[in-house]
Amino acid sequence: MRIILLGPPGAGKGTQSKDLAQRLDLSHISTGDILRQNVKAGTELGKEAKGYMDKGLLVPDALVASMLKDRFEQPDIKKGFILDGYPRALTQAKTLDEILNDKKIGIDLVVYLDTSDEVIIQRLTGRLVCSACGANYHKTNMPPKKEGICDACGAKLYQRTDDNEETVKKRIEVYKNEVASLIKYYQDKGKLHKLSADGSAGLVLERIVELAKGK
Repeated sequence: MRIILLGPPGAGKGTQSKDLAQRLDLSHISTGDILRQNVKAGTELGKEAKGYMDKGLLVPDALVASMLKDRFEQPDIKKGFILDGYPRALTQAKTLDEILNDKKIGIDLVVYLDTSDEVIIQRLTGRLVCSACGANYHKTNMPPKKEGICDACGAKLYQRTDDNEETVKKRIEVYKNEVASLIKYYQDKGKLHKLSADGSAGLVLERIVELAKGK
């Protein structure tokens, strides 16, 4: 089973993809994780990416695609995977198809986590992040045991500067404009399933599992 999870900021893609991977015994593939792993390991691709990151620039699509291609060479991919955070645009979707076509495999299911603006704003404006390990919390939905302190490592939690209502609304608008062609691309292929992600994480997970098992 090969699945892509799409959705706006705050839809819960990261949480759902990890839980779904565990539930269905699939590999969880996050381009963010792949990027960090390459930089940390000091691979040639990682060194090249770090050069862009150190300058505050976005890592080029071609470089991310090369890292993704390497990831698909690893043996755990054979059991299936869930892609989290990629593709984000139509050009990336076409690049992904080229990579998978070379391996003679394809995507079975694309799930779009349809989330209302109100829920996204509530989730993101209440988000807290650990300054050390990057763990995520929420002021009301998932607060830490001790206020302002990470349960996992004991470091301080902080709120991202872009997690304010005005900025979140702009991010939602930008995402909707960017994702429209991507949604149509997978709709035309008969792969896309829209699913409301406004409910609890557990409920949303069960709905995705049902979709996956129906394929």
